[in-house]
Amino acid sequence: MIATVRTLFCAAALLLGATQAIGDTLTIPVGQQGAAAAGAPARGEAAAGVEARLGAPLQRGQGVGAPPISRWDYPDFSVYFESGKVLHTVAKRRAAVTSSAPD
Repeated sequence: MIATVRTLFCAAALLLGATQAIGDTLTIPVGQQGAAAAGAPARGEAAAGVEARLGAPLQRGQGVGAPPISRWDYPDFSVYFESGKVLHTVAKRRAAVTSSAPD
């Protein structure tokens, strides 16, 4: 009898205590995601090859961490390097284009 009551109590506690995961979904239409920056270096490309193809960056960040990860800034994107190879390329945000047409 006590085992049955304990089982029922545990089952009720589980059912009452169960929570549902709640979250938001952010949907960005494909046309607003932004295209890959034209001429952006590919992962694994050598730093010397990036500089030969794109020229000197506007700014070179110092390496941080171990192994050091550094950033080169170009007008449309930033390139992150690890051990002299492209790790990732990040496109820079552009200001939203607004229409100033007269009413």
